Amino acid sequence: MTGSVPARAVAIVPVRSLSGAKSRLGEPLDAEERAELVLALLRRTVAAALSARSLHGVVVVSQDADLLAQARGMGAASLLQESDGLNEGLKEARQSAGADATALLVLPADLPAVSAAEIDRLVEAAAETASRTPDRPVVVLVPDRHGTGTNALFVMPPEAIEFRFGERSRAAHAAEAASAGATYLELDGPLSFDLDTPEDLLEADRIGLDHEGGR
Repeated sequence: MTGSVPARAVAIVPVRSLSGAKSRLGEPLDAEERAELVLALLRRTVAAALSARSLHGVVVVSQDADLLAQARGMGAASLLQESDGLNEGLKEARQSAGADATALLVLPADLPAVSAAEIDRLVEAAAETASRTPDRPVVVLVPDRHGTGTNALFVMPPEAIEFRFGERSRAAHAAEAASAGATYLELDGPLSFDLDTPEDLLEADRIGLDHEGGR
């Protein structure tokens, strides 16, 4: 690495099925509205990732075959998850990416401020970090705005650490990076905001984020 972006960085976009999606938003949104929200956010995420010049490919992983068909219609590759659980799905996606990927960017599809520019900023920061420590793996993490979760995770090489999404995943991923001897970097910015609770919807409206498909 010499500061340029990785040659084959692939984005993995994990998405739960539309049925029962975003159940924590059940009070302000009914099931149909939640499904529409998830699909709108997925479209935004896929469009941003496909437009990012730093990415070699985009793979959507889900147990929902209908959702994956829509992802393919957007121009992304798809992977039907056979296991249960987010981390297990990411492992399947990592294995599927195989030799096509020298780095992975896990990009959940619930980030209303996602953009190609922010994706490129993250990947380029990883590349710059790698250029300073060329013999070490690189892990770059964007924490959620509460400081405990992981909203985006860049790993180079793809198998450098185990995925630890879930409760307190920020600390868990940092510990994985330390155990792997990786260079670890955290970034703040628009990707720190995700939609998970009714309060998040209110905050998105307050700061002017259109969570239904555009800004």
